[in-house]
Amino acid sequence: MKKSLYLFCLIFIFFSISSCTREKEKPYKPLYEIEPSAKIPEFDPDYAYNQIEKQVSFGPRNPNSKGHRETLNYLHGELDKYTNNIILQSFTYQGYNNEKLELTNIIAKFNSEKKHRIILCAHWDTRPRAEMDKDQANQNKPILGANDGGSGVGILLEIAKLLKQNKINYGIDIIFFDGEDYGKPNDLESYSLGAKYFSSNLPQDYKPAFAVLLDMVGDKDAYFPIEGNSKLYAPGLVNTIWNLAEQIQADKFISKEDESIYDDHISLNEAGILTADIIDLELIGADTKTERRNYWHTQKDLMGNIGKDTLKQVGDVLAKLIWSIKFNNV
Repeated sequence: MKKSLYLFCLIFIFFSISSCTREKEKPYKPLYEIEPSAKIPEFDPDYAYNQIEKQVSFGPRNPNSKGHRETLNYLHGELDKYTNNIILQSFTYQGYNNEKLELTNIIAKFNSEKKHRIILCAHWDTRPRAEMDKDQANQNKPILGANDGGSGVGILLEIAKLLKQNKINYGIDIIFFDGEDYGKPNDLESYSLGAKYFSSNLPQDYKPAFAVLLDMVGDKDAYFPIEGNSKLYAPGLVNTIWNLAEQIQADKFISKEDESIYDDHISLNEAGILTADIIDLELIGADTKTERRNYWHTQKDLMGNIGKDTLKQVGDVLAKLIWSIKFNNV
């Protein structure tokens, strides 16, 4: 009796160990893969450029302004051409000097029924002050934000058009965040207001695979090194994006890690959404060696700085990423 029990225990342990070993030996299957031979639609930089120009035509888009209200209506109307599932996520924020900000995140969902999703995002508001302007008379005036605000939105509107025309087998949420550029220097609490609100109010079952943020992606002499916090939070995603850029010879993408900044991607990463920020880091501070490029947070953030070749490269990299993704177990 004891011997039989002993043998039974040995057999049980043996099969238990074998089972565990087999479990450990199971090959890891990633959530998604990049399909090298995927057909990639053509990104139209003229359309993206015209969409930036249209935003600028409304004037400054700082919260509570006339341009802000008109642009909200325009962006809603444009996205409505490409998807019938648009969410206006409205909220308020107590700003400086008791100013009550009326803010709205614009969320356009493509293939809303799909579980596997990614996010593409940019901020659509512009800065309410130009504190870096050399002319003191301009420093308390809102900026037009052709690049800082307009460029990312312009590119993503072209991507929205392509998504309407070229189907994918997973879901994409294009999000235009509001209130990104409201804060004053050294007051991070009042920056990235829309991204913070979105990240704090995620649906319980909403778990996108990753997000890509575009910010200041239109300058004619732009280049995009790897932003430090993106590398810290989402190294795999960063490697994928910059590798794809190299494959298609998008030479404005530089595979070298640079400084870390605070942007909308911080809130998303802290909420568990792996996010990479594609951004022209050299512009920050308005102190580049190229005098023309010293327009960050000034009245010189105008259409004359925007280059279609830059829009094309960023759009091509995004398109390559989007249409090369193959989710497993879809």
